[in-house]
Amino acid sequence: MRGIRGISAAYRLRDGWLAGVAGACLVVAACSGGGGQPAGSAARPEPSSAPPAISPAGGSSGVSPQAPITVTAAGGTRIRSVQVSTHGAAVGGTLTAGTSRTRATWHSTWALHPAQDYSVTATAVDSSGRTVTRTASFRTLAPAHTFKTEIYEGYGQTFGVGMPVILYFSHPIRNRATVERSLQLRTSRPVTGAWYWDGDKTLYFRPRNYWPAHTTVTLHGHLDGVEGAPGVYATADLTQTFRIGASLIVTASTATHHMHVYRNGHLLYTWPISTGRPGDDTPDGTYLTIDKGNPVLMTGPGYSLEVPWSVRFTWSGDYLHDAYWSVGEQGAVNVSHGCVNMAPADAQTYYQIENPGDPVMITGSPAAGTWDNGWTVWFLSWKKLVRGSALGMAVQAGPDGSTFISPSSVAPSTASFPLQTAKPGSAAAA
Repeated sequence: MRGIRGISAAYRLRDGWLAGVAGACLVVAACSGGGGQPAGSAARPEPSSAPPAISPAGGSSGVSPQAPITVTAAGGTRIRSVQVSTHGAAVGGTLTAGTSRTRATWHSTWALHPAQDYSVTATAVDSSGRTVTRTASFRTLAPAHTFKTEIYEGYGQTFGVGMPVILYFSHPIRNRATVERSLQLRTSRPVTGAWYWDGDKTLYFRPRNYWPAHTTVTLHGHLDGVEGAPGVYATADLTQTFRIGASLIVTASTATHHMHVYRNGHLLYTWPISTGRPGDDTPDGTYLTIDKGNPVLMTGPGYSLEVPWSVRFTWSGDYLHDAYWSVGEQGAVNVSHGCVNMAPADAQTYYQIENPGDPVMITGSPAAGTWDNGWTVWFLSWKKLVRGSALGMAVQAGPDGSTFISPSSVAPSTASFPLQTAKPGSAAAA
């Protein structure tokens, strides 16, 4: 959320580098010699310096918040400083690259706040050191409709290596590419991934392969002033930081009736299980754990009971859980209504080390998983993931932020199943 707006975003070129400046002055070259012109000669006029041009023009109102503030040097001058005054967060900007004597254009980086007054003061200097200043004031439009953005991940919470960044929008988003461009990720370890739209109100960021364990992730959504749909604007930024925990991965075979638990790349446990009986088959797919309870009330045809040590991985009610009543069948035959039945001690052990977003891979089933029945972004191949981005671009993130890159520039993946990535084609995806 942007706060009280008091801004000075200014730059000066000196000795080849930029430094902050405040204010501007007009330097007039003094005459030299005997205090006058030689007899018979006319006074030579000093060359004039054109002031920089500012857009939006002074006096404008109803300006789109997405229209950048642009300052352009003219008449051989170079931009010396730009100051933007308003109420709220600082307005950052970029000065175009050029020669040591020319800095032609400055433009603001992100969208502006709606229904806000802005005053821009720009100073340019020519080759003789003369400076000239121009000021322009304008007001951005007041939108008739607004939208909000929420992130699933809570501040400082810990999630599994499969967890996507999940954004929810209060209004259907039509300008999806614009929204994607407003989003930046900062990750403590390098990550390549992509944004993926699941409908028009949900947006995921998923890494190409699983997150590196113990990665800190920060989302900076520069959404304030972004037009998400015609006439519908955001009025606040969104920033959140969360953490990826240890790698904890489950593979469960409906055919062998056993599951393997891997922690930080090592096989930790092999446990007997019982999955869905014929007709109630536990569907194949790479799922993520969602939530858990001890106990969870489970009801269905002919049963209603509280089940201990239950970890959910589909919205329709598939869990890994304690099934003390089926211990004799575990490891030999599938008898459940679709859940993964475990011995009590095994279920408790898994429950106590699990975080939301830990991958659960079901294999060997005659039934395919259903898109959106759970967090199913790992049903997608890398190519399908990138195609779900409005920009069609991959994202390269790291400690210094993120950039959009061409998918063709991403090197082939060397990640292996099941510890570093999901198994391709493990379930039917949308």
